[in-house]
Amino acid sequence: MRLVMPIGYEDFAEVRRDYYYVDKTGFLCDFLKAHAKVTLFTRPRRFGKTLMLSTLRYFLGIEHAEEHRALFDGLRVAGDAEAMAMQGTRPVVFLSLKGWKGDTWEILQGRVQRQLSELFQTYDFLLKADMDATVRAHFQDILSGKGAFDDRVDALAFLLRLLEAHYGKKPVLLLDEYDAPIQSAWEHQYYDDAIDFFREFLSSALKTNPSLDFAVLTGVLRITKENIFSALNNLEVDSVFRLGHPEAFGFTAADVEKIARDFHREDKLLELRSWYDGYRFAGQEIYNPWSVVNYFYHDCIPETYWVNTSGNAILGEMLRRSPGRVLDKLESLLTGGSIHTRVREDVIYSEIYKNEYNLYTMLVTTGYLTTQRVENGELGKKAELVLPNKELRSIFRMEIIDRYQSDTMDIELEDLMQAFVTGDIETVRDGLAQYLLVLTSSFDAAKGHESFYHGFTLGMTATLLDRFHIRSNHESGYGRYDIAAFPKHAGDAGMVIECKAEETADALEAKAEEALAQIEEKDYLAEFRARGITAVHQYGIAFCGKKVRVAIRER
Repeated sequence: MRLVMPIGYEDFAEVRRDYYYVDKTGFLCDFLKAHAKVTLFTRPRRFGKTLMLSTLRYFLGIEHAEEHRALFDGLRVAGDAEAMAMQGTRPVVFLSLKGWKGDTWEILQGRVQRQLSELFQTYDFLLKADMDATVRAHFQDILSGKGAFDDRVDALAFLLRLLEAHYGKKPVLLLDEYDAPIQSAWEHQYYDDAIDFFREFLSSALKTNPSLDFAVLTGVLRITKENIFSALNNLEVDSVFRLGHPEAFGFTAADVEKIARDFHREDKLLELRSWYDGYRFAGQEIYNPWSVVNYFYHDCIPETYWVNTSGNAILGEMLRRSPGRVLDKLESLLTGGSIHTRVREDVIYSEIYKNEYNLYTMLVTTGYLTTQRVENGELGKKAELVLPNKELRSIFRMEIIDRYQSDTMDIELEDLMQAFVTGDIETVRDGLAQYLLVLTSSFDAAKGHESFYHGFTLGMTATLLDRFHIRSNHESGYGRYDIAAFPKHAGDAGMVIECKAEETADALEAKAEEALAQIEEKDYLAEFRARGITAVHQYGIAFCGKKVRVAIRER
């Protein structure tokens, strides 16, 4: 076994021949013996979906069957006689929609035409002299990439029929990242056009298709409300909320332990767990496989490897468009908090921002949050959501900090928060006023809710998490402070912040002093004393629209 990690390689044969492979073929033993007509696996990006479909392709494919059989020597599936009897017995169509994206509907149409042309080139041996002229013409239209785009809605169904006629066996369809064009359409605002096309494109191949043996689809979301599967009644969904095959995607604890043994780095297991474990898919503990592979490839240096993968811009977009109350909750996750909410498996792109349930569900299905626990009830699933590990906390920190960046600022966020830490009141007053003026919308600030200003201030403390334990809305003394920062190093000063909202700017000075007095009256310093922290910078901050006043006391 070569101890070289396959960074960016998703072809099963290539990985088996040249790179280290984590044996996931136990999935084949279970799945091939009992599966639905159509199975949809939804998992976050970079969790091994493409590699698993490639594994299925090489295992089942009738072409080069004997050559491909050798790829499975020594793997778990090789010891299962019943599963091995199915090896090399099916025509297989493998199609990835990963690159089916475009800034406009016209661009996407062109890419669909080209991709289908490349697919049909693979099967140009199906063209026969005795083929019906109409069938031949349709095949050649798709092959050439010409003809009416609307005529492509039956392309997959057409190809499956030809393969069945050629081999005398029903083919298997493997469709990777089926929802990639839908996400692109949502991002670039041609959603309805895309839904109309892909509804027909998929349904013609999957619904009551007599030439289909079975199909396996992968994606991030289960898109149902748009009726994209046209009331497909033979669809089984295997999701992060409902796992039929828990070990198929991602690395289990046993997988990671074996990797560590093979690389002689068992000493890194605790670090691996804290950085890349923590996902709970229907109760199953799962590591992020992309990050684990990169960790070993880069000499066991822990970094946020997943942040650079495609699709992670969606987190920044969600943070940008979410209302203040949601941002407050999301930012509280950085301090070890959790979110209690309902989750819906049938969330769709067009409804993400219509309610909080959809937004949180999207963050779970895309891998940014995970479930601490899930309860089923009459109104659906209720879940407690958390950040799974250090990697995701770092990603959230970076995205939240990015929200506070602007070219018009005279002071960097880190410098402003350093002023908070040192008690530099003039810098705190000037910097906070500037950030409030530039970065808060009039709509949000005009609401006058303390929760908005609390969340705004809490988000800024993300720069301090390396040096401080940040707590929000925790009990101390006789009440609950807004924000507290407890230093990780002995001898450093702590910080407590109380935020207030005022209706008139004239009352801001008095309101800031009132907030400062509340810190003393409620004895918010009790937790600091219990931790042995004697120096604490106390801030009373009052907000009115985009105006702010700050009062400080040092103790």
